[in-house]
Amino acid sequence: MKNHSVITEFILVGLSSSPEHQMILFWLFSLIYAVAIISNILTILAIGTCSKLHTPMYFLLINLSIINICSISVTVPKMLQTILVERKSITFPGCIAQVYVFTLMLGTELMLLAFMAFDRYAAICRPFQYMVIMRKEFCLETIAGLWLIGMANSAIQTGLVARLSFCDSNIINHFFCELPPMFNISCSDTSLNETMVFTASVIILIGSCAVTLTSYCFIVRDIIKIRSTESKRKAFSTCSSHLLVVSFYYSTIIYTFLRPASSYSLEEDKVIAIIYSVLTPVLNPFIYSLRNTDVKEVLIKLIVKRVSQKD
Repeated sequence: MKNHSVITEFILVGLSSSPEHQMILFWLFSLIYAVAIISNILTILAIGTCSKLHTPMYFLLINLSIINICSISVTVPKMLQTILVERKSITFPGCIAQVYVFTLMLGTELMLLAFMAFDRYAAICRPFQYMVIMRKEFCLETIAGLWLIGMANSAIQTGLVARLSFCDSNIINHFFCELPPMFNISCSDTSLNETMVFTASVIILIGSCAVTLTSYCFIVRDIIKIRSTESKRKAFSTCSSHLLVVSFYYSTIIYTFLRPASSYSLEEDKVIAIIYSVLTPVLNPFIYSLRNTDVKEVLIKLIVKRVSQKD
């Protein structure tokens, strides 16, 4: 019998064992990763270099881009490495680090999306009070609080995982170290872990979801009152795309983390994990930033300036 102090590495099964599928997955996820990194960095550069965009909404978008870069960088590069090498291993400290960083980014993004929905509520439903509601001090304090809550939750979840014993197997049927697959291979009693994950999910996930949906309900109510058909159509188009991505993101995480361990389907969960760990960081910059006229104008100016400097 081996406990966690003896195990020095885990084996990541990945998404497929077929050599043909492996190379397709490598190039596909390499492209997705490149697009995610470039689009999020462009968002940060555009907002950071233009004083016109130094507003609460764009400050929140910078934080979202940072989270997107960190969350996809902690999972995809390691997955690409395991595809190329014969021994698909990750060290025990590396696995614990993945759990900590990904859990931190996951929890913080959930709360940030809720705060972003509240920001849109304040802008659309309380336009004359917006700068008072979303004042600089309030935004900074709230964002700092969200990051601290995310760090505390991640530290608790990771600490509980680190104390588990892994006796029968060190093979993780996933493409990165995540809480449910690690519970599945542990020979320790994981009831405390599952209780803490459930509690955190209820507080952070359900709470964030409630704030987001409530904010959008008020937003939709006010949009319906708009008399201009064109203005109403544009507002609905923007809100619907935001709400669709957020709802899709929340639903996949709820499905993953609010179920009992006995109902885990690891093959199915790997596919669902791709949505919130890989696809969301790619979609967010396009949905929240790069479709925005102001951001696009700044990016075009930056590109033109860079090209003219080279000439």
